[in-house]
Amino acid sequence: MSKYDALFEDMNDLFAGTPSSKFWDIVNQANEEIVQDEVDKVFKRYAIMEMMLSEGKGLDYDLYADIEKYGFENSIEVENKKKGLYIEFTGDIVCRLDS
Repeated sequence: MSKYDALFEDMNDLFAGTPSSKFWDIVNQANEEIVQDEVDKVFKRYAIMEMMLSEGKGLDYDLYADIEKYGFENSIEVENKKKGLYIEFTGDIVCRLDS
């Protein structure tokens, strides 16, 4: 058990909710322009990652099959990373609200 496991507990964590539920709480209350800008940044990162993964592959390369396979084989790590990203994006929005 790592020292960060407590942050990722679903119902009994420090913030009384999951990283996902806290993200949506913030998104629903935040300035729409800030949220749109942050979501645009997420899509940009996603597009870059897709391009990097597909670079040098042939036309018949199935990126989504590789992504699904990797997700299945690394489901616990992927879930923890996803929770961490929810926390990161929530923090990005909250920081912009304070400025």
